[in-house]
Amino acid sequence: MNRRAFLAAASAASLFSYDTLTRAFAATPKNMLVVAQLLDNVTNLDPQENFEAVAAEINTNVYQKLLRPNPDKPEELEGDLAESWTVSDDGRLLTFQLRTDAVFASGTPVTAEDVAFSLGRAVKLNKAPAFIINQFGFTPDNVDERIRATGPHSLTVALDGKSSPAFVLYCLSSNVGSVVDKKLVLSHAQGDDLGNGWLKSNSAGSGDWILRSWKPSESAILEASPAQAKRTNIRRIVLRHVVDPSAQMLLLRNGDADVARNLTTEQLRALQGDPDYTLVRKAAAALVVMQLNTAHPQLAKPQVRQAIKHALDYQGIQQNLASLTHAVHQSFLPLGFPAAVTETPFRKDVARARALMAEAGAEGGFELVMDHYSYQPYNDIAQAMQADLAEIGIRLRLMPGENRQVLTKTRARQHEAALTAWGADYFDPNSNAEAFCVNTDNGPDARNRTLAWRNSWKDDEFTRRAQEALAEPDATKRLALYEQLQRDHMQRSPFVIMLQTTETAACRKGVEGVRLGTLADSNSYADVRKA
Repeated sequence: MNRRAFLAAASAASLFSYDTLTRAFAATPKNMLVVAQLLDNVTNLDPQENFEAVAAEINTNVYQKLLRPNPDKPEELEGDLAESWTVSDDGRLLTFQLRTDAVFASGTPVTAEDVAFSLGRAVKLNKAPAFIINQFGFTPDNVDERIRATGPHSLTVALDGKSSPAFVLYCLSSNVGSVVDKKLVLSHAQGDDLGNGWLKSNSAGSGDWILRSWKPSESAILEASPAQAKRTNIRRIVLRHVVDPSAQMLLLRNGDADVARNLTTEQLRALQGDPDYTLVRKAAAALVVMQLNTAHPQLAKPQVRQAIKHALDYQGIQQNLASLTHAVHQSFLPLGFPAAVTETPFRKDVARARALMAEAGAEGGFELVMDHYSYQPYNDIAQAMQADLAEIGIRLRLMPGENRQVLTKTRARQHEAALTAWGADYFDPNSNAEAFCVNTDNGPDARNRTLAWRNSWKDDEFTRRAQEALAEPDATKRLALYEQLQRDHMQRSPFVIMLQTTETAACRKGVEGVRLGTLADSNSYADVRKA
């Protein structure tokens, strides 16, 4: 085949593919919401195992928890399954009274036994998010005694007295606290997996939506629960994995998608002011972070880590690549969190960075492999970082991959460097302070595998200070401790915190009720409808 014939054939194939796609998805039904979105960070949908933002978002629409953050004031908690709760005078016992009208999708009423099973299940499975509950001294041996049903709709949680009850309540509102249908889950158990194998791709919740299917890096389909079907005209939500923001934009403009969730700054700018679209925006508790694994001999040197921080052009990256989707932010607590530090001490300073490299004995530079998400704006950000670091002799080799591939690699400590995102799990400074600072056991079998552990960074001073801040009873002093902790962390840690994300849902005219929250598990389709 000559070149002209080849190009003609390729063009025809492209037109055929586009026409087929258009016919398949044009004019979405009035009772269906189609969302174009990146889904590749979802490793599974078991709420006691997954630890990714999109998985948490899906889970929050499928499951209920004892408590949820107030959507408008995330520092305040409100009842979800819990109708009321009390704290004993000595602060060592939480007592919950549950709603009596909650029902699982299976038709089984939600009971306190289901709640106790779910929280105990998180501890016994001991997957990635388990440390959120394990930190209160719960173990597989004691959790059934310390978290138990005292009646059909009454539950007690016995605390060890080392943590504020208010802090425990925040943790119970996180995704790992989702309540599953005990009877249904155990009916699918294989050996002692507590139904984990089945729940990775099925649901057993009492939320507004029911998971009907999940195909990795392809789609997730939610159907309205019987109660939800009475409140909205949407019967099905189809989340389509669409990597390219341009493809998301095309689907949105053609009416093949009702909502696009990952548009770039340029595309969002094109939709601003257009009456046919509504942009739902929310500053999210999500950070863009370069992780530096200190198991790498060069990254173990504080001067090299400092050099990297001084070599990057944060403002240029934000202004040129992500002005409508991200803001420059350099501390581990996102803007909007109590005690968040908004100072940005790092600017591109090549001379200073080179001096630090020389001080570390690395003036000749070195090669560094950086894994990163293979979609925008991460591709462009990674390339900008590659150019910046080349100026100080660091030859950055880029390794793009699907979100979950990068996550799996970093969780196993198999990376050298990684450009990733990190979202807080609950609205308290400890959510990120623990992740970024605490590493009590740097061994391969550590129980709590925080971000610090993933990057082989064990600094006993930061661990101690984070734990002291958590235990400080005076609220004003506690916030001051977190503020200073962030300032010192910026200077000494192996984390290059660069940007904070603003989430945007671009909706076609007539789509209403899409709600974005500060936390990923506050993103809700409970009130969605189409005119």
